[in-house]
Amino acid sequence: MPTIVFASPKGGAGKSTSAVILATELAGKGAGVTIIDADPNKPVSRWAKRPGKPGSLSVIADVTEDSIMDQIEQAARESAFVIVDLEGTASLMIGYAISRADLVIIPTQGSQLDAAEAVKAIKLVRNMEKARDGKAIPAAILFTRTSTAIRPRTLQAIEAEFVKGGIKVLDTQMNERDAFRAIFAFGGPLSGLDSGQVSNIKAAVTNARAFAGEVVRL
Repeated sequence: MPTIVFASPKGGAGKSTSAVILATELAGKGAGVTIIDADPNKPVSRWAKRPGKPGSLSVIADVTEDSIMDQIEQAARESAFVIVDLEGTASLMIGYAISRADLVIIPTQGSQLDAAEAVKAIKLVRNMEKARDGKAIPAAILFTRTSTAIRPRTLQAIEAEFVKGGIKVLDTQMNERDAFRAIFAFGGPLSGLDSGQVSNIKAAVTNARAFAGEVVRL
């Protein structure tokens, strides 16, 4: 079954948030989903310990360089979707995970600094393709923490550069939303949040479903 890897050499790019959002949306449709939490900070594991985790979603936290490929392959035999949340530094584990990916999503914010780090991730994907005897590993840029009100020229210019370089950019962006942060505080999916505690949940759900839908189409 498809393995979707979230990778970026830069910490704080939105990997864990995007991974959990995607996983809960897929699980909410009834799909069996396994998240492999390969981030040493274990944000996904901490989220999973809070109430509300979908029953069809499981989290594997005990991951090492030596075991990650076997764990991905085992999870792919048991779940409809495997989602891998990687650490925000360069390591052999990242290369191993990417080598098993059906899709690599590279979250990045709309700055030149973040874009440069995203390019490093793209280069790693290309190198892993060579290790797979040239077999393509689809990869796409996901812009995160974007404004719903304005689309800065810097972001437009960065997106244009990616497209010019033949790099896929997802049409859906993960906007800056309180609800995306709130799931790590309260647990569960977006739909389980309390509107009395968190603002604009409906808009966040719409954003998340658009993101999940685009990923499934890819």
